[in-house]
Amino acid sequence: MLLTRLCAALVLISMLAVPVAAEGPMRVLVMGDSFMTTNATAKQSFPHALSDLLQTNVKSKATTGARHLYALPITGMLGMNISKQYRSGNWDYVVMNGGGNDLWMGCGCGKCTRVMNKLIASDGRKGAIPSTILKARRDGAKVIYVGYLRSPGRGSPIERCKPAGDALETRIKKLAALDPGVTFVSLSEMVPHGDASFHAFDMVHPSPKGSAAAAQLVMSAIKSNPS
Repeated sequence: MLLTRLCAALVLISMLAVPVAAEGPMRVLVMGDSFMTTNATAKQSFPHALSDLLQTNVKSKATTGARHLYALPITGMLGMNISKQYRSGNWDYVVMNGGGNDLWMGCGCGKCTRVMNKLIASDGRKGAIPSTILKARRDGAKVIYVGYLRSPGRGSPIERCKPAGDALETRIKKLAALDPGVTFVSLSEMVPHGDASFHAFDMVHPSPKGSAAAAQLVMSAIKSNPS
């Protein structure tokens, strides 16, 4: 009997001594608008670049023209509502952007107080953006929110959107400060003034270089705040 118990104990110890298998590949979901989808045909979009950097498959549900404040159900089915792009899952990180189309098409980047408050309250606690982020946080994912691509100062049609965009990002930064699981990645210093190489020909969307540079900033944020 003693020998039997001793053998059982040794088996248990040997089982406990077996090293735990390494975790699988990082699970990343990308959501947002055309900033995320540009250059996809050439496989040089932001999700493609991030996938290469992280050496893992990045799933993207981003849709060109997507906004946070679309209300019609059909837009959610088409992925035009950024909140509807979310898919519940065991994500390590959810990387998203959005808000620029709401300001540009929703209020012409002019009198945007009403639209801004619907997107995110001045204290960062309420609105469409915090609600979307909360979906991912409830599933245990860390969230990285990517800011908008600034104009290089060479004739961008959204040049006048800068004040509204800056105000929106100030609110998102407040939200990120409330939750250590949320990181805001600003692109405000990414494009040197007068350098058009980070932009596509329309001076609104990123070139492959711009997509890659933004992905590099996000990868740095992930390394600084690992899951």
